[in-house]
Amino acid sequence: MKIAYLDCSTGIAGDMTLAALIDAGVDEQAVRTAIDSLNLPGVELGVETVVKGGFRSRYVTVRHPEQHAHRHFSDIREIIEASSVLTASQKELALRIFRVVAEAEATVHGSTIEKVHFHEVGAIDSIVDIVGAAVAFDLLGADHIVCSPVPTGRGHIHIDHGVCPVPAPGTAEILKGIPLADVPVEAELTTPTGAAIVKTIADRFGSLPPMTIEQVGCGAGTMDFPGRANVLRVFVGTASASGETDQVCLLETNLDDVTGEIIGHARDRLLTAGALDVFTTAIQMKKGRPGVILSVLAHPADADALETIMFQETSTFGIRRQLINRSIRSRAPHRVETPWGEVEGKLGWRGGEPAVFTPEYESCAKLATDSSVPLAEVYRAAQAAYAANPRSGDHVTTSLPTEHVASSHREHDHSHDHSHDHSHDHGHDHHHDHGHS
Repeated sequence: MKIAYLDCSTGIAGDMTLAALIDAGVDEQAVRTAIDSLNLPGVELGVETVVKGGFRSRYVTVRHPEQHAHRHFSDIREIIEASSVLTASQKELALRIFRVVAEAEATVHGSTIEKVHFHEVGAIDSIVDIVGAAVAFDLLGADHIVCSPVPTGRGHIHIDHGVCPVPAPGTAEILKGIPLADVPVEAELTTPTGAAIVKTIADRFGSLPPMTIEQVGCGAGTMDFPGRANVLRVFVGTASASGETDQVCLLETNLDDVTGEIIGHARDRLLTAGALDVFTTAIQMKKGRPGVILSVLAHPADADALETIMFQETSTFGIRRQLINRSIRSRAPHRVETPWGEVEGKLGWRGGEPAVFTPEYESCAKLATDSSVPLAEVYRAAQAAYAANPRSGDHVTTSLPTEHVASSHREHDHSHDHSHDHSHDHGHDHHHDHGHS
């Protein structure tokens, strides 16, 4: 499995990301062609090799005529969709990144995505950075992307609305649910565009995963920091461990004064809101009172919303939170034919191990009800149908679409939808996307 790791030791910005990906081997000319297809008059991408803090790296600049336009999300969408060179996946990824920034700005200013004006992020250089990064990640073709905890920096910056502390309001909104790192630098280290990129493309956040490194790309920022190289590194290689890993957030609270019906209602709300799993464990609490631990597993980005539901639906005075790394099977949907009809299910596999087929309860239950047969009999027939025509792990990983492998950790056994788009935006007029100025 091809894996990419973003080492954000001094933060991340759009230009640094694009520069690091080009330095890691992404076809520079293909990126230039894609940017040219946006038909932005007078725009030229500059890529040069520099030494930053004693280390060789790539540096990206966007040369263009002076711009005064404040674009809406619809304007940017029109520019991207009009390209005859960008692939459908590249357009989709670029628009998802823009939506991340757009929703953040709309939230911060109490507006909507379509009404909010893009200032800095609507500027030409930011359009080039986001589209260029989307194209570069698509060309990189990594099956799994991991990002280090993200430093925001310290101090204050001037934005279109005045002076504000770091991180800027839009950046802070985007970084909800993302682990942060404390780097004692008085500067804006992570920009809205950089935050939106990692929010969109990172499968998980954490330390450098077990991998065999094949390429290292370095992308330089503009500012110089004493004793630190202002460089974003991208490690590209092959995963050393079998299977896949991801990171989830565990929310837990001890309860001894709520009824089973309240816990059941809370469970339903949590699952509907995107929890990966909700379960209880019997415990004994103070003064011998029987109680339960209410445990919720969730994607880190959903932790705040799910925690709010836990406070609303229970009488808890505190909720424990921790990030957990887990090993998982890659997953993909699969169907089998039984004497009573088609049964939907999931295939799970790790590396070259034989795939495991799990029938979906709802699909089996419907056939059992419609055909007046025991549910267990439908389950056995579905398992037998798969056993008669199994698929190996190697066959699955090479024959299924890439997105099933890259995003398999986002799938789970509940039928509700929680495909986090995390769309936000930043409309401040300060040139914070090119080198943390």
